[in-house]
Amino acid sequence: MSEKVNQVNELLADALGGRISRRGVMKRAAALGLSAPLVGILMSAQKVGAQDATPGAEDWGHTIVMPEVSTAFSGSKLTTILDADGPGKPFENAVVQKFSEAAGVEINNVSAPTSTTDRLAQYQQFLAAQASEPDVMMIDVIHPGILAQHAIDLKDVLDAQGVEYFDRIVQNNTVNGILVGVPFFTDAGLLYFRTDLLQKYGYEKGPETWTELEEMAQKIVDGERASNPDFQGFVFQANAYEGLTCDALEWQASMGGGEIIDADGKVTLNNEQAIAAFDRAKAWVGGIAPEGVTTYDEEASRGVWQAGNSAFMRNWPYCFSLGQAPDSVIKDKFDVSPVPKGDGEGGRNAATLGGWQLMVSKYSKNQDAAKEFVKYITSQNIQKSYALERSLNPTIPALYEDADILAANPFMGKLLDVFTNAVARPSTPSADLYGNISTIYFTGVNQILTGQKDAKSAVEQMAKDMEDVMAQL
Repeated sequence: MSEKVNQVNELLADALGGRISRRGVMKRAAALGLSAPLVGILMSAQKVGAQDATPGAEDWGHTIVMPEVSTAFSGSKLTTILDADGPGKPFENAVVQKFSEAAGVEINNVSAPTSTTDRLAQYQQFLAAQASEPDVMMIDVIHPGILAQHAIDLKDVLDAQGVEYFDRIVQNNTVNGILVGVPFFTDAGLLYFRTDLLQKYGYEKGPETWTELEEMAQKIVDGERASNPDFQGFVFQANAYEGLTCDALEWQASMGGGEIIDADGKVTLNNEQAIAAFDRAKAWVGGIAPEGVTTYDEEASRGVWQAGNSAFMRNWPYCFSLGQAPDSVIKDKFDVSPVPKGDGEGGRNAATLGGWQLMVSKYSKNQDAAKEFVKYITSQNIQKSYALERSLNPTIPALYEDADILAANPFMGKLLDVFTNAVARPSTPSADLYGNISTIYFTGVNQILTGQKDAKSAVEQMAKDMEDVMAQL
């Protein structure tokens, strides 16, 4: 290992371990020529405490029933990067603290950047330097293929849990036979619909197909626009970013258009069903969906929906608890269901898979202790507490039948089939080139939706560009 790599490694260890001042970090980082994102996370490490000491913090973690934790690694030290700062951090710190006390392992739990893109960039900085810290990292569902070369195999951790995890997520996290990350909590696209408006216009249940959604949305819009000119039929994520990759993959797969790239790395995008799916979505824009939907992300969509200005919304499960907030104008007026399916051959419900996993760096000097921590935090007991106290979706199917979880989160009872049949983005076959593939996909689909290109020619060009990218592997 080069002298500079050793120096970077030492700086990372000192910063993440709290053994150097902010001024010292800046001075040594400048001398080593480190990038701004890496310096940013080193600086943030100076202000992260082990436990929130504010009044009431002792209440967090009150639902935790401790799983069995080994004390074989007592005296070890770990650095973990889990969630970003936010309302869930006190609970997370309580979870970490309970492990630390039970295992006798000192943990420095560093906050992650809010942006998934920034998080990945910082991980890549650490891993490229072969830094011994952080030991454990929470990674996005699209990261296993990108980070696999830096991860240890966690299959023995998964096997030791003695419970079944969602197979689709385990497959997504397995790269060349190596389990890069143990599934932690998950996400998948859902359809939200206004139950009060469906009843008002004569519908007894939400739509099962895209045709039914289109018909319902148009009828409701025609009726509601008389009193609310801002009312929309359907809102979703159609800006040119990763969120559109998720939405468009659902349209494509649900209407029989298959995957973007198959498990063997073959680009399968260019087919008639995929083209028809994008043409269909284009017809929504300026019809049942607003023209501005092509600039919407998750929160822009939720803003329209939660203001009471849309009959339907595609979004992630996190929107449920927000819509049920005491001050929400749609509280108790909506429900969720799987994303609709196409009517023709190959039509099925298809929700894009999201969520997070726990990875252990192969450069960690405390890999066994790190594996014990991953086993603990991804266990059935801890996942149950995450569901109870933070409404996060477990990666263990049995928990979707747990009476305590369903009492706290009634909507979760409807999600088992959604997560079981979720469709994964092609991050595993495209490995570290996934970002290029996704950019080609969401850029091309956005051009179709905005009328810049017709679907057939756009899909042909997208497929060609993807094939050029995959040829680099």
